[in-house]
Amino acid sequence: MSTFSVLSVASEVFPFVKTGGLADVVAALPPALAREGVTVHTLVPGYPAVIDALIDATTVHRYADLHGGPARVLSSRTAGLELFVLDAPHLFGRPGNPYIGPDGKDWPDNALRFAALGLVGADLGRGAVAGYSPDVVHAHDWQAGLAPAFLHYGEGRRPGTVMTVHNLSFQGQFPKTLLGAIGLPPHAFSVDGAEYYGMIGYLKAGIALADRITTVSPTYAAEIRSLEHGMGMDGLLRERANVLSGILNGIDDVTWNPATDTLLPFRFDARRRKARAANKDALQARLGLAQDPDALVFGVVSRLTWQKGMDLLIDALPLLQAHGAQLALLGSGDAKIEQGFVAAAQAYRGRVGVEIGYDESLAHLMQAGTDALLVPSRFEPCGLTQLCALRYGAIPVVARVGGLADTVIDANEMALAANTGTGVVFAPASLDALGAAIERTVALWRDRALWRRLQGRAMATDVSWARPAARFAELYRALATSRDA
Repeated sequence: MSTFSVLSVASEVFPFVKTGGLADVVAALPPALAREGVTVHTLVPGYPAVIDALIDATTVHRYADLHGGPARVLSSRTAGLELFVLDAPHLFGRPGNPYIGPDGKDWPDNALRFAALGLVGADLGRGAVAGYSPDVVHAHDWQAGLAPAFLHYGEGRRPGTVMTVHNLSFQGQFPKTLLGAIGLPPHAFSVDGAEYYGMIGYLKAGIALADRITTVSPTYAAEIRSLEHGMGMDGLLRERANVLSGILNGIDDVTWNPATDTLLPFRFDARRRKARAANKDALQARLGLAQDPDALVFGVVSRLTWQKGMDLLIDALPLLQAHGAQLALLGSGDAKIEQGFVAAAQAYRGRVGVEIGYDESLAHLMQAGTDALLVPSRFEPCGLTQLCALRYGAIPVVARVGGLADTVIDANEMALAANTGTGVVFAPASLDALGAAIERTVALWRDRALWRRLQGRAMATDVSWARPAARFAELYRALATSRDA
């Protein structure tokens, strides 16, 4: 198997900076690709948390002036990843959220910050670092969307380009007056380039100009070509359908392994599941839930937003309580929804436990200690939380959208007869359908022998990166072959 080189360009990577699933994907894919003979270097911004974590970093490229100040590219192998880090303190030397300032609003210079990330990605792709010449530049989401554009409009070596859409609803749109400031030529502002409804569209540019487009599940790849889910880009995506594919995400099955998980108070595996009860007890204690081993504990690990259907869940809480179930929730998001869950925890004391924010150890305990995990999303490109739930034996209860539809097999009557169900799937994403799904889950829970069989099948599901990595390796090599032809 010949070695193949890929430069991954992303705005976040676990464990250094994480606001969502993107960071997990960017961190977990390189080691999986290594098993396919693909070497990945990852270019990320030099946020303070990234710079502080680097081991034996060396400077491999410099910029005298990169959008308002000097910058350099650092190279380091840290946390098992081959990193290029864009050290530009005037752009990224800010603590906290990578995209949002302390006032709760987007940083006013986000256009320049992530144009710089795309530009440096393109420069590295062209061979700016001596001895490094990737076969493919792989851009993730709008923050890296200009990397394919700079390669398309630039001169010199041109590697293949892949644009992955993790969530089409985040697009990166900025005034057209910034075109020159970010370094794109005037002719880039066209319907076939970076122009998007009179603005500069960073994600749109990547979708329009990359050689290949992927998104994070086959169902989402089909959905985003429709008017309902296309977020204004359905026409472009239909036009480019011949280079669009859906490759399902996986999870890091070393980090997310209940048998070896050091963040759990009690470890277990599919054959020895008794320790799940001890984790459930620990979770109930931590979130102030009644210590009731017979209560069905529903869990939520999510952004608290309309997209995730969290408003529906608030409205469904009386039904959940009527069945004697409990809710354990970890997440943050829209202030109104946060307040709704906090109020519910007070109203249903001992039955609803809420922690606003994110805590990695609690996220692991949620997967290991809840009986079922709720994901009532209105749309969901892939979702990772349901994959972790399958791995840890928390039965996923999910809307039939995007990657949720691709990863969870509904435990309907025929599926149970055929021993194939792994969760509860419902549609549409409405209060009535969610309520019916909760009632189905309660009925399954009451038959403990049936529940254990369902749980065993869930835990046997392959949620690793093995198959997705093979698909990406195949795509990369096919792209390189087509460009050489």
